[in-house]
Amino acid sequence: MSPVEVAPVPATGLAEPLTLLEETLRDGEPVPAAFSDRLREAVEAGDIEVLAARTEEVRILGVVVLAYHLNFSAGALFASIEDLYVRPEARRQGVGRALLRAAHQRCTKQNISYLEVQVEEKETETFYAALGYEPEPGVRVLSRSLPIIDEKPRAES
Repeated sequence: MSPVEVAPVPATGLAEPLTLLEETLRDGEPVPAAFSDRLREAVEAGDIEVLAARTEEVRILGVVVLAYHLNFSAGALFASIEDLYVRPEARRQGVGRALLRAAHQRCTKQNISYLEVQVEEKETETFYAALGYEPEPGVRVLSRSLPIIDEKPRAES
């Protein structure tokens, strides 16, 4: 495989990385248009960054999505890896490592010293652990599903 290059994706170029994530994480189901619009806005605002790994052949081999958050107790920004995906045929060839290396560089450039990721599978945990990620002692992740109300906000009179 040719050398892998990782670069940020501009807000106007999200179609290809979004298609890859839809194919793999959503079984081909496209995200709603409103979500695509919000993603583009978040990328434009600098709250989300999408990095794509490519070779000279130009096709995207993998994507990492970083979200930047304020942490009031630390008085600083931190980042989370929202999604990281590498095409099956490109796995175990350094693409995931290249994506994480680029994510680390982006965080360092923004003076972010804390990067987190939530994993569900043991294989994924092993991948991150091999790159220096450690479980957070005493942290438990809780979640709650909320109903989505499909209403447009009313204009105030």
